[in-house]
Amino acid sequence: MTNPLLAPWNTPFELPPFAEIEDAHFAPAFDAALTEGRAKIAEIAGNPDAPTFANTIEALELGDETLGRVLGTFYGIAGADSNEAREALQREFAPKLSAYSSELTMNRDIRARIKALWEDQNALDDEQKRLLYLYNRNFIRSGADLEGDARDRLTDVKARLAILGTDFTQNLLADEREWFMELGADDLGGLPDFLKEAMKGAAEEQNVDGHVVTLSRSLIVPFLQFSTRRDLREVAYKAWAARGANGGETDNRGIAAETLALRHERAQLLGYKDFAAYKLETEMAGNADNVRDLLMQVWKPARAAALKDQAVLEAMMREDGINGDLQAWDWHHYSERRRKAEHDLDEAELKPYLQLEKMIEASFDCANRLFGLEFAPLDVPMYHEDVRAWEVTRNGKHIAVFIGDYFARGSKRSGAWCMAMRAQKKLGGDTAPHVVNVCNFAKPAPGAAALLSFDDARTLFHEFGHALHQMLSDVRYEAISGTSVARDFVELPSQLYEHWLSVPEVLSKYAVHAETGEAMPKELLDRLLAAQTYDMGFSTVEYVASALVDLAFHEGAPADDVMAKQAEVLEGIGMPAAIEMRHRTPQFAHVFSGDGYSSGYYSYMWSEVMDADAFEAFEEAGDPFDAKLAKSLEENILSAGGSQEADVLYKAFRGRMPDATALLKGRGLYAAE
Repeated sequence: MTNPLLAPWNTPFELPPFAEIEDAHFAPAFDAALTEGRAKIAEIAGNPDAPTFANTIEALELGDETLGRVLGTFYGIAGADSNEAREALQREFAPKLSAYSSELTMNRDIRARIKALWEDQNALDDEQKRLLYLYNRNFIRSGADLEGDARDRLTDVKARLAILGTDFTQNLLADEREWFMELGADDLGGLPDFLKEAMKGAAEEQNVDGHVVTLSRSLIVPFLQFSTRRDLREVAYKAWAARGANGGETDNRGIAAETLALRHERAQLLGYKDFAAYKLETEMAGNADNVRDLLMQVWKPARAAALKDQAVLEAMMREDGINGDLQAWDWHHYSERRRKAEHDLDEAELKPYLQLEKMIEASFDCANRLFGLEFAPLDVPMYHEDVRAWEVTRNGKHIAVFIGDYFARGSKRSGAWCMAMRAQKKLGGDTAPHVVNVCNFAKPAPGAAALLSFDDARTLFHEFGHALHQMLSDVRYEAISGTSVARDFVELPSQLYEHWLSVPEVLSKYAVHAETGEAMPKELLDRLLAAQTYDMGFSTVEYVASALVDLAFHEGAPADDVMAKQAEVLEGIGMPAAIEMRHRTPQFAHVFSGDGYSSGYYSYMWSEVMDADAFEAFEEAGDPFDAKLAKSLEENILSAGGSQEADVLYKAFRGRMPDATALLKGRGLYAAE
């Protein structure tokens, strides 16, 4: 029988034929794609003609098209709708992919051809020179110039790291999927109706009568906010904090320690003092000192603000007759009550105005007003019944397919992310991207509206900002397409787009009550916007602490005991006792599920320095939808991908590089400095 992953896709916009694809198709398609890729590598390496950009670099760009198609489909599905078969395939594919990558980057003949091109670039245009630079750098950083035992050892290290990253992710998913806490009628004190409905739906998914709390962020965070049962909050919080550290087969602490040791060895094999030096060499920050300077510049006022808030929350706890220190499972609860008291802002009052459907419409409308994009629903098969798709056009021209997968389920890993199942490129014919946003919002009861918190709505806009970076990409080569940029630059478009959610005219149009259809009252809108920096000390502290631990993990000799190292770093910076890291080490998937954000979790804040400054440009223009600025943003950043260095792209848009002042002001921390 024909494997649908390998046959031509005669589907609308060449989308994967999800209805025809079965798990059994992936392994043979993957093996066939690897065989094809290896044949093309051999063809390029053995080409008797003198190396040219076309017969070497462009040939490499086109050599993995089948593999890219298979993997784009597989990992898109496996991350958002996992099962035992797909998890087994991930474990099988990880070392094979690592080996394939090493075969390419360690190929001496191809390395020689790239060196020859590097020495004579006169005939190349700017985009070709940029791509050649990136290929040359990637081969060097992958160990292409190593010899003997060091060369062989590096290949083994990379293969083992690929396995460890997959194991880390699957262990975390297993812990999140397996834990839940049943709640009886007496356990629902303080919980608003929207949360009870969501917990009832979660109970049905677990085949339990009544209500359950799971480790989905969309359930556990509001439970911690609203539950009046301190004992149950403690149980739920400790389960959330213990993910990946419960002992047994799913414990991630040993995996984290081995990962750090192997990364350090990898860096030293390549001539770097440690992994942070290796990783940060290609980022805007450049080195660990620059990262630490930014983080500590923000840490000091954030910690001061958090400690002031902690004193207020502890006083509230005393009024409830509870002695002892404020604990991590208390913070969300008392902070929510304080927000209600000080800002007259109640999550239960706010949520009916933040319907998922309306927030999707809002994100689309902003993209239309800024960039002229239009979105039309598509009736096409997807990989899960909850997933939807839209055709994206501009002036009648097809731009992309956008796919939205918004609801939490047991088969989906936690968090939110954006990926391109197919990236934009022009080499080999214009290819429009297929871009997916994945979130974990609580699924409503049948017929009811899906309601979001303001943080949920911000997440939706954030991921859609990444999607715009992919959809508006306009480059020749896939290797520099869309989000293929420095890690500490990639969050700029996503975090910048969050700002449009807070534009009053956007909320006044799309924040519509789910039952009455009435727009959010102006006084409620004003209260919402006034409270945007509320509890910012807490959120900044939990983030910066995670970023500092990540950095410390990758500087110097690796830690044998990762939890002891985590504790050492937190003690050294004076971490408030009532606040935990946003991502404790055993569940720090950003850092340990792969190399993406290792030594790079600071990237969100580095990008925030730019996004705060970039949105100031629109504020200075007096119009959040200023057409000239929107055009400049698209041309210089969103469409440019990695075609130039990140600082060059940013300065082309803004005229200069920013400092942290706008960030501190935006977080309400400037006065606390």
